[in-house]
Amino acid sequence: MCGIFAICQQAGKCEQRFDLEKAKELSKRQTHRGPDFRGSYQDDKTGDILVHERLAIMDLGISHPLQGTRPDRQVIHNGEIYNHQWIRDNELQTYQLRTTCDSEVIIFLYEKYRSGSICNLLDGVFAFALCCDGEFLAARDPVGVKQMYYGIDQDGRYFFSNEMKTLEDTCGAYKIAAFPPGHYYTPKTGFVRYFQPEWFDYKKAIKALDLKLIHDSFIKAVHKRLMSDAPLGVLLSGGLDSSLVSSIAAREMKRKGLTVHSFSIGVDHTSPDVVAARKVADYIGTNHHEFYFSIEEGIKNLKKLIWHLESYDVTSIRASTPMYFLSEEIRKLGIKVVLSGEGADEIFGGYLYFHNAPSDEEFQKETIDRVVHLYTSDCLRADKSSMAHSVEVRVPFLDKAFLEASILTAPQFKRPQKLEDGRRCEKYVLRSAFNNDERPYLPHEILWRQKEQFSDGVGYSWIDSLMQHCADQVSDADFAQASQLFPHNTPHSKEAFYMRRIFAELFPSEEAALTVRKWIPKWQKNQDPSGRASLVHEQSVHNLGDDHLMASTNNHHIEHHFRPQQA
Repeated sequence: MCGIFAICQQAGKCEQRFDLEKAKELSKRQTHRGPDFRGSYQDDKTGDILVHERLAIMDLGISHPLQGTRPDRQVIHNGEIYNHQWIRDNELQTYQLRTTCDSEVIIFLYEKYRSGSICNLLDGVFAFALCCDGEFLAARDPVGVKQMYYGIDQDGRYFFSNEMKTLEDTCGAYKIAAFPPGHYYTPKTGFVRYFQPEWFDYKKAIKALDLKLIHDSFIKAVHKRLMSDAPLGVLLSGGLDSSLVSSIAAREMKRKGLTVHSFSIGVDHTSPDVVAARKVADYIGTNHHEFYFSIEEGIKNLKKLIWHLESYDVTSIRASTPMYFLSEEIRKLGIKVVLSGEGADEIFGGYLYFHNAPSDEEFQKETIDRVVHLYTSDCLRADKSSMAHSVEVRVPFLDKAFLEASILTAPQFKRPQKLEDGRRCEKYVLRSAFNNDERPYLPHEILWRQKEQFSDGVGYSWIDSLMQHCADQVSDADFAQASQLFPHNTPHSKEAFYMRRIFAELFPSEEAALTVRKWIPKWQKNQDPSGRASLVHEQSVHNLGDDHLMASTNNHHIEHHFRPQQA
């Protein structure tokens, strides 16, 4: 996990080379992504530039760029290539590689094939750029787990970076956009799609339900993401997705003799997610750490968070706040890598609004659309809020093989099902796939726990207080000007207006605003992204009950952490 910054000089109209020292200064704006090492390279012939900020995960003592067989063959990479050893032993068996870093295989593959199609040989997540014999290539992983932007300056040079903040000054008046997932770029070809899975077509989702395939392929997806030379832990919200990831990871790590650390966060010890996570941690036997953040602290941190997140989307900001604070505390404990549960809700229709899907066809279309746009929502949130504190998040649900098995399953099996007690249950396929193990991975009540949006699960008071704070900061007169001030993605609530105003102060270009896609639920009257906006939610704002989750008393293995208040 790192920060990459690259400039394709040869794509421009100006013969004057971009200054390497200036490029390095721009790259420093994302030093938080890679505080361990810095490195750079400028091609003598083309003037193309590579700059790298490294967070060392594999082969801890080396820096990037990594060289191929000659000094003018260099690569910078953000992400992880999980099959790098297989590539070394097979595709590259005749080459002499110098390190054990997974990134190194990229430049050698390019030397061998001289094509962006090498991306199809990589099993992992990545944003990378390389220079080879005067050629330039940049690429992004299939789903966009790794964040990546491109920009064009006044002279036509192409810039590439993990974070938009490095591009705003130079490219904001001309062009800034998200680098499309599943594509590579060269100055000769432009952007080329290399990832063309069958599941892009909703009509191909006709496969019979195969719970064993889903079960086994997901376990493999988790196991391959335990590859690390740095300390590794698990994010544990207590929901189905993170709990499954944590349980599978904990079994494998214990088998290898490794200590398993799990982490949860809430506004206090009675937060729904904290209570559920405590129960899971006790069941799977992790060294569990609970953290709490104050609502005042979350509100005070909004500007800093939006600077890191580079989004004004209300859903992303609500959910990123606890993840930002949690990542800060994880890093203090020396953990660099964590596994998380992003992606399951998109694949299996886990958000509560999916209960309202009008047909199998519309259900399938919406799940595909959510997966395809994860790079604008949960992947963006997970990457940027954690990398703000130099913590890498890995997401097993977005494994290519698991996506293939799950999305091509016919939609009638994946739609919410009615349980024996009368409740309608989302993600029924995933729950059922892990319901019959001889050694259950999770307690029954966690396996069948209702979906809770992360921003809700940390404590309902967080969103309620945030909405009220934003409303207090935006006058009716200001809000009446929303469409004039922000014609693109016009805010429709004072909360959204407040977030947009901060974003515009930090990223003033219209190009920056155009990179954001708002997360909005379908098929329900209330468009607020909170799960409690759905009538299906057990604590729906439409029908609040009297039952409240109570804290477990079985907490002998838990470390409670109260975040120190910021000065």
